[in-house]
Amino acid sequence: MKKKKSIRIIALLILIPVIAAVVFALYNYASRSLQKTLYPLKYEKYVATYCRKYKLEKSFVFAVIKCESGFQSDAVSSAGAKGLMQIMPDTFKWLKTKTGEQLPEEKLFDPETSIKYGCLLYSMFIEQFGSEAEAVAAYHAGPNNVKKWLCDERFSKDGKTLIDIPFSSTKAYVKNVMKTKDIYDKLYFK
Repeated sequence: MKKKKSIRIIALLILIPVIAAVVFALYNYASRSLQKTLYPLKYEKYVATYCRKYKLEKSFVFAVIKCESGFQSDAVSSAGAKGLMQIMPDTFKWLKTKTGEQLPEEKLFDPETSIKYGCLLYSMFIEQFGSEAEAVAAYHAGPNNVKKWLCDERFSKDGKTLIDIPFSSTKAYVKNVMKTKDIYDKLYFK
């Protein structure tokens, strides 16, 4: 009788970690599946094309789209920014001088056009400021504000990297985009 009880206890001790591992694996799978639903790869063909062209990371562009429009191509902000990457009509007009294209403003609602011009703008900001975070700040608050902040020791110690952002909405936005980029990296790219 004692021997049977000992065998059951040993079997149970072996089985508990196995069951725990299976439950943990199922939880991780369900959690990852839910995250992929919340952080989709919509418009992947356009993102891949224009990330290659403008030397941007796909996780970064997906993060911007997720934070800007939630992947809604017909999105319009209260300030008047339009499309997936929320480009202002005046910015679009200026960017078209760089590409030479003659497109109507309504094309901002076209996913490919929005991604193309958003990637172009971000590539210009990254070239100008040297990093994604400063580019996001420039996209949100304007490049002139970022230039001022980089020259102010309260916000930048080296003139290249922002250690603080005086606009709370821009500070929160940059943090959100960079956090979202990390999630995309972990889910799909690293």
